Amino acid sequence: MAGEARFMTDSSKKPVYSVDTSAFIDWQFRYYPSDIFSSLLDKVDQLLKEKRVFASSLVKEEINAVGGAELTAWAKARSPLFVPLNELIGEAQAIQNRFPGLRDPKAEYDEADAYVIALAKLYEGEVITGETSFSEKKNPKRSHYIPDVCRELGIPCISFLGLMRREKWKF
Repeated sequence: MAGEARFMTDSSKKPVYSVDTSAFIDWQFRYYPSDIFSSLLDKVDQLLKEKRVFASSLVKEEINAVGGAELTAWAKARSPLFVPLNELIGEAQAIQNRFPGLRDPKAEYDEADAYVIALAKLYEGEVITGETSFSEKKNPKRSHYIPDVCRELGIPCISFLGLMRREKWKF
């Protein structure tokens, strides 16, 4: 695989994480803003230094579109975080074909969801997302969300808070 050296896949190593846009939004805007949780930046940067956290380049595009100036600047300064689509496209297309309900029928652009899952699947990682499953939504817009597909594929899927707990971060 083209990106194989990029990731740790040995089961004796710590987990690798594939991060969805919603998790970055949760981190920076909803729950753990950097002006209050400043040491969280260092912890995420340490995961990046250890080559244990990644996101699809489509996540970067979504951050640029909806992430705000601070998150966009943060992402721009961490280009090694983002995996090119050509490393994920085959697996992402297979996921989209198997789970057509993962795509938002009203989306006007490529969505990152299948690529986030593909990254985790290809490199035996875990997905970090702020999304909830279909069954937890009052008026779902589609039949599958990241947690639903991860469950069906046997891929661990946790929230940003779940990441902090898994890594045993204390503040």
